[in-house]
Amino acid sequence: MFEQQDCRGPYSEFKDHLQKFSKKKLFQLQDSADKAQMSMGMTFNVYHDNQGIEKILHLDLIPRIISGKEWEIIEKGLIQRITALNMFIGDLYHEQRILKEGIIPEELVLTSQDFLKPCVGLNPPKGIWCHITGSDIVRDKSGKFYVLEDNLRCPSGVSYLLENREIIKQAFPQLFSNIGVRPVSDYSNMLLAMLQNLSDKPNPTVVVLTPGIYNSAYFEHSYLAQQMGVELVTGQDLITQDNRVYMQTTKGLKQVDVIYRRIDDTFLDPNTFNPKSMLGVPGIFEAYKAGNVALANAPGTGVADDKAIYAYVPRIIKFYLGEEPILENVPTYLCSEKEDLEYVLENIEELVVKETNAAGGYGMMIGPKASKEEHAKFRKLVAAEPRKYIAQPTLSLSTVPTITEAGIAPRHVDLRPYILYGKEIKVLPGALTRVALVEGSLVVNSSQGGGSKDTWVLFD
Repeated sequence: MFEQQDCRGPYSEFKDHLQKFSKKKLFQLQDSADKAQMSMGMTFNVYHDNQGIEKILHLDLIPRIISGKEWEIIEKGLIQRITALNMFIGDLYHEQRILKEGIIPEELVLTSQDFLKPCVGLNPPKGIWCHITGSDIVRDKSGKFYVLEDNLRCPSGVSYLLENREIIKQAFPQLFSNIGVRPVSDYSNMLLAMLQNLSDKPNPTVVVLTPGIYNSAYFEHSYLAQQMGVELVTGQDLITQDNRVYMQTTKGLKQVDVIYRRIDDTFLDPNTFNPKSMLGVPGIFEAYKAGNVALANAPGTGVADDKAIYAYVPRIIKFYLGEEPILENVPTYLCSEKEDLEYVLENIEELVVKETNAAGGYGMMIGPKASKEEHAKFRKLVAAEPRKYIAQPTLSLSTVPTITEAGIAPRHVDLRPYILYGKEIKVLPGALTRVALVEGSLVVNSSQGGGSKDTWVLFD
């Protein structure tokens, strides 16, 4: 919000409004927001927490505000990135030109657990692999945006973004029209239109496939199904016959044309992938290959989620589009490469080390914050299986004022915009700002105690 002592332009009107509130009034508003989240069922599950698994994703009342000019850079950069990644995934499962020309080491891709051999030769509807993406973006102390990672399998969090906006509008009703905040309420319509676009039928049947009520993101699955006006189903609600997928209803079987699946690739079909999966639908992959049902995101998309592949995205953009990346990557060391491995092992105290296939803040060590025991532990892990790890310098993440027990204080944030790839690529003009609620912490993941903020993108 501030640069030295000066308030940044996008925040000036909000700062004036905020100063009208007493500390007591602000705490009351924050308490009301917490209760609103709980009453709306905006909870998620933390599997490793024995204190009780139902949590709210704490919404801090002070929004993150981004100017229209800044957002234009983010939007153009994400459209460029998703275009290139979609071409990359298609190439990997067909000609593999990028591997044959040595742009990315062949072994790096083919040893990724998310490169799915059954998807080789697959042609998804309309040639689109990554229909829904949630990329994580960070900003350093100089004000420059960097992409921290791409989430192309089952990115979560958009329901919290939409509900956060409704709560914040009630807290600061007059501000929205005064400041000129872009709306995000059309997301569900955009999502449904994108899903319907995957079918050639005039009125296709769309469903949301959830692992069930015990999944950490079940609130989101049910919320999005409700907002789109489509059925929420589990694997037990679906069957396959003659390479077609049907939903069991009280009126008999009904053919399903498009599935927004919130189940990981390898659990989708026990006949093709993990034979022990109880979440998926036997035969669904064959129905998909036959072109009788569309899946979003396409199976196999997760290969571009691999954090080792992430390091090559600038080269991927250059290879397929002939352009320099608009949004740069955070500098990344690949532990699978000898020189990088040596550097990481020697400087592990200064680096953030991440497991290439982990998510949610797991499998990660922040060197400057970690103990000597953790440094030693990760040295052994990295040395034993270098392919499983990458490392990055510790960025000085930007901060946004946040309400704490002691009053308003700076807390580190990142940004997760949502991108839909239908007839064209659209970026929702808002994002889920995730905030590290613990003082000094850089870990914003909800599963690790992080919270969220509403993100205001201005029209100017």
